[in-house]
Amino acid sequence: MAFEGLAERLQGTLQKIRGKGKVNEADVKEMMREVRFALIEADVNLKVVKEFVKTVSERAIGQEVVKSLTPGQQVVKIVKDELTNLMGGEQNPIQFARKSPTVIMMIGLQGAGKTTTSGKLAAVLRKRHNKKPLLVAADVYRPAAIQQLETIGKQLTIPVFALGTDISPVEIVRQALVEAENEHHDVVIIDTAGRLHVDEKLMQELADIRDLTTPDEVFLVVDAMTGQDAVNVAKNFNDTVGITGVVLTKLDGDTRGGAALSIRSVTDKPIKFVGMGEKMDALEPFHPERMASRILGMGDVLSLIEKAQENVDEDKAKELEEKFRTQSFTLDDFLDQLQQVKKMGPLDDLLKMMPGAGKIKGLENAKVDESQMGRVEAVIQSMTPTERTTPDIINANRRRRIAKGSGTTIQDVNRLLKQFEDMKKMMKQMTGMQQKGKKKMKMPGLDSFFK
Repeated sequence: MAFEGLAERLQGTLQKIRGKGKVNEADVKEMMREVRFALIEADVNLKVVKEFVKTVSERAIGQEVVKSLTPGQQVVKIVKDELTNLMGGEQNPIQFARKSPTVIMMIGLQGAGKTTTSGKLAAVLRKRHNKKPLLVAADVYRPAAIQQLETIGKQLTIPVFALGTDISPVEIVRQALVEAENEHHDVVIIDTAGRLHVDEKLMQELADIRDLTTPDEVFLVVDAMTGQDAVNVAKNFNDTVGITGVVLTKLDGDTRGGAALSIRSVTDKPIKFVGMGEKMDALEPFHPERMASRILGMGDVLSLIEKAQENVDEDKAKELEEKFRTQSFTLDDFLDQLQQVKKMGPLDDLLKMMPGAGKIKGLENAKVDESQMGRVEAVIQSMTPTERTTPDIINANRRRRIAKGSGTTIQDVNRLLKQFEDMKKMMKQMTGMQQKGKKKMKMPGLDSFFK
């Protein structure tokens, strides 16, 4: 995951100062030395590192810390504030046009992920903003780009406007705008051509499309894996074409995160979205404050809640609550809950969004064995409908059959059945607590299945 090295270094450094009753200039100097090394190691732009260290140092030895009751914690807050400012301060949402359609140009070098990101963005706008997008295949130099966009469009059931490779990109875009108006599309996303490097021909073509459409947003798609080169590319495109925001792809990969921390300072343009996986819904709005919290090990509860709201069916949650109350929760219900949790993304990532998870002994570098989830699913799916609703009937013969059918062991089946019974007992206790006015909880007990 991105920022892992940086997060580890910064959290270790700040932990030393967090509980201090007094913080002097020598403490701050030592801490900032470590912070400087951590940022440079994360491939953050040197000029950005110097400015960041200078700003934090000045604030950390100022009156707000000296007069604070908890100086160590105040310094941690300053680092978080400045890290947030470094990445843009606050989220910058898409600027939709007052009169439809909103035109979004996707630009960038070849291989950065423009075409896939165009599809992801269309899916996000339809799901979160109730928009009706049109994708435009304006990369005529790479035939595979048109086919790729059409495949993505079919997968998402989002229309793609394409005229092949024999018509100029400017003419394709011109006709696409007419199509958007005729078919009442309120967002047009233009997938433009890229090159392996910045050149005059590419820039002129992008400028021509920009002049024709007067786009509401020009998003530069940048591969976060390229480190400082990503920052240089962003500066070149911004200087010659003009961009309104950046989309960082592959931020879930083995990247040091320096690009995310440098781009805003170097270009003065916000990071609007980040790609966090291969799936077509793995594009997230970029929230600087939330990212700063995650880097410093403070969790990201808001993003966790949003993921739950997007992936957990509200009606099913109410139905499940009723089943908990009436003690009619079955293995079918548990399987359904397991599948809803999986939709929220890798469990490792979800754990990292929980405040303080990095401080729990053994959890700081924990890797959740998601294959265990697969085994649980296989065991339940190998049961008959009657066995799932009344697991008490599962005798030794049935256990052998279920283990064989699911490719697991009898011990796996026994463990699942025992843990399911334990969870039902816990639910009975919780139901009693709820009746006494305690807060309700959703999807409890799932962790016991993966111990």
